[in-house]
Amino acid sequence: MAFRIIESCVNCWACEPLCPSGAIQAAKPHFLIDASQCTECLGDHADPQCASICPIEGAIVDRMNNPLNPPGSLTGIGPMPRDAKESPHAQSQCHF
Repeated sequence: MAFRIIESCVNCWACEPLCPSGAIQAAKPHFLIDASQCTECLGDHADPQCASICPIEGAIVDRMNNPLNPPGSLTGIGPMPRDAKESPHAQSQCHF
């Protein structure tokens, strides 16, 4: 049981002091979670503290590579549907 921080992490330092097990470490190119120390906050908090404070959607994933903060969870703006991306009218035009 352990979460991972992936390359979209911007090293903002928000998560490191919140981790109750001290599993998050500063590293380059992005922070790391020590899998041997990560408890996923079970027994300490109702929600994983790293994900609760992380400002970057998708930067922290579970063992199945599912983001704890999936696209749209923080901004309320979900990913564009695949068919909308392929439509020639998908991009709005701004006329002044």
